[in-house]
Amino acid sequence: MNLSFFDQFSSPSLLGIPLVLISTMFPALLIPSMDKRWVTNRLSTLQLWFINLVTKQLMSPLNNKGHKWALILTSLMIFLLLINLLGLLPYTFTPTTQLSMNLALAFPLWLATLLTGLRNQPSTSLGHLLPEGTPTLLIPALILIETTSLLIRPLALGVRLTANLTAGHLLIQLISTATVTLFSTMPAVSLLALLVLFLLTILEIAVAMIQAYVFVLLLSLYLQENV
Repeated sequence: MNLSFFDQFSSPSLLGIPLVLISTMFPALLIPSMDKRWVTNRLSTLQLWFINLVTKQLMSPLNNKGHKWALILTSLMIFLLLINLLGLLPYTFTPTTQLSMNLALAFPLWLATLLTGLRNQPSTSLGHLLPEGTPTLLIPALILIETTSLLIRPLALGVRLTANLTAGHLLIQLISTATVTLFSTMPAVSLLALLVLFLLTILEIAVAMIQAYVFVLLLSLYLQENV
């Protein structure tokens, strides 16, 4: 059976049962369980330090009302980070390369931020659709443009995460295939490709971490406009 480069993005299944739910929930097993003691071991201390750092970065632009979202945004950040990093391991499946999953994460949270603004401060939220001092002739066009840009936000969130991870996985597979293929005929070129593959892997680790942070950071900025 011939496999294409895009087969790695198909959802795995066992006896016809999709395993995407298992691959999505597996990262939660890697998080150490919390203990009643303040300091247990170095791993738990590192975990608490990282969670505290992420929470401070996400909540610093928000007021006290926005701090209610700290648990949701921090949990989403850690969830995406673990999934993205685990997807770089060989013979693994990355659920965040699926646009459907990313949209399922982006759309409800974006809608929640929008409804929060419409409930708490409807005038301010609707005022974002029309900048102050707009000429009368441009009002209909600007309202249409701002409404389109507002509605396209969840799609942009999902597509950005999907496209970056998919492109990185494809590049890794292409270069690794070239490394193995050229090893018997051109060893020097194969070693050069191996070096490029190593550097690309380091870059993809950084991309996996940055994209998880950017996804949650944009959600926090959308929340900032509505609280």
